[in-house]
Amino acid sequence: MTLNEGSIDQIYRVGDVKTDDPGMKEFLFSLGCYPGERICIISRLSSALVVNIKDARYSLDSDLASAIILSDGAAESLVV
Repeated sequence: MTLNEGSIDQIYRVGDVKTDDPGMKEFLFSLGCYPGERICIISRLSSALVVNIKDARYSLDSDLASAIILSDGAAESLVV
């Protein structure tokens, strides 16, 4: 499942970053988005996802979000 398919207020683990664009992969890694890291979808905008990675919020467009493959396993609910 890609990040685009995830649900709001769920915490996932990044399983992989799949893209043929090395610049995109380097950019996501610079945000802290690498296998094993926790990622939470905060909200959906018209053409982007607002996510939380390592206590920072980022807006990712659909191309970036589709490159993030979520690991298999149960998602954690965000307790507010």
